[in-house]
Amino acid sequence: VQLQASGGGLVQAGGSLSLSCVSSRSIRSIMSMGWYRQGPGKQRELVAVVSSSGMPNYADSVKGRFTISRDGAKNTVYLQMTSLKTEDTAVYYCWARYSISGNAWGQGTQVTVSS
Repeated sequence: VQLQASGGGLVQAGGSLSLSCVSSRSIRSIMSMGWYRQGPGKQRELVAVVSSSGMPNYADSVKGRFTISRDGAKNTVYLQMTSLKTEDTAVYYCWARYSISGNAWGQGTQVTVSS
């Protein structure tokens, strides 16, 4: 499975950004997909994931601000980010679990939130 992430960029605090992740495999066959992020000097952390049934799960820090969704026809998972904070600044990575032991990562995309 190959994942191609896009989106991100520079935005002021309070603004919005959207990320997209296109899978080379039909996402209907993928167990779960989502986004992780790694801020400066921090460990990589879960942001949001969505299961094959469409059930989302969010980190507490982004609940109510971020929305993850999936489009099976386009093999794409989206992350809509609103009310962005400076602490959301990080490299965001698309992730997929395509089997019990198989995980794939996309290239990172930078999100920078300025004050």
